[in-house]
Amino acid sequence: MVAPGRHARVRAHGPRGVRTIRIVELVRATLGLSRTMTDSELAPPGVPPHVDSAPQPAAAQVSAAAPSPPRPPALAVQGLSKTYEGTQAVSDLSFMVAPGEILGLVGPNGAGKTTTLRSIAGVLPLQQGRVTICGTDLARDEARAKRHLAWIPDDPQPFDSLTVNEHLRFTASLYGVGEWKAGAEELLRRFELTEKREALGGELSRGMRQKLAFCCAWLHVPGVVLMDEPLSGLDPRGIRSAKDAIRELAGQGAAVILSSHLLVLIEELAHRILILDRGRKVFAGTLDEARATLSAPPGSSLEEIFMAATEGPQHGNDGEVEASARR
Repeated sequence: MVAPGRHARVRAHGPRGVRTIRIVELVRATLGLSRTMTDSELAPPGVPPHVDSAPQPAAAQVSAAAPSPPRPPALAVQGLSKTYEGTQAVSDLSFMVAPGEILGLVGPNGAGKTTTLRSIAGVLPLQQGRVTICGTDLARDEARAKRHLAWIPDDPQPFDSLTVNEHLRFTASLYGVGEWKAGAEELLRRFELTEKREALGGELSRGMRQKLAFCCAWLHVPGVVLMDEPLSGLDPRGIRSAKDAIRELAGQGAAVILSSHLLVLIEELAHRILILDRGRKVFAGTLDEARATLSAPPGSSLEEIFMAATEGPQHGNDGEVEASARR
């Protein structure tokens, strides 16, 4: 679910059920989600409905009659650029994320990470470049592309006047999820929100808002998930639940972009890393590839790799390194 900001909050009068319906109708009409999606629309391109799109174990691949063709990326970004009042926030950024992959997005403050995520999510209009989500061009069919997307900002702002349970009902209706209650109950249990189901969004603490954002994002089983500092405000138990949930979602075939200054978290969860500096990509690849490309000692931590990639003139705006160029 693309979490609304405080400026988008709707305060209505009357019974909560009527209020929720009116909000759902408003947002569905705005996004063009005028009907319930079919299973074929919800499934990523090339993935049959109700079939797990996560990578299969090696044994299962060996026993297959013929090798499967390469799957298209769940997310493809090509030539993304964004300028704010003459300042280049993101410059000619291109990368892909495969189904089932967790991409760690890291960089110094002001590197363009949040701008990149907001542009992919459609929160910021595209100025230049192309974004394809599960085979759908974001600029050409924004509503269809967003049906496969979940966006968790660094400080989620739920509707003040909706309860936790009403947020889940709203999300299910927005994305056309028919049988949603059992999944919602499991998410509430997992993120320890069961006792908060009747609490209003405006009554939730920072950590509770973060947990609610996870529940709403997970409910419609997205094909692409964008996370900007997703563990902010969570207690240790919530952090463990969130990390487990991120791994499981990727295991089910979702492409995940995880942006965080907690480099230990990125090192623990990500399959590949994308390092931005001053709006440009300076490295993309695995940790082992980063160690080889950046001449870091074997076993170097992501923190050491990050420092090597973002310090010194050799890693400035013209210092992009692609691990694939070395192979």
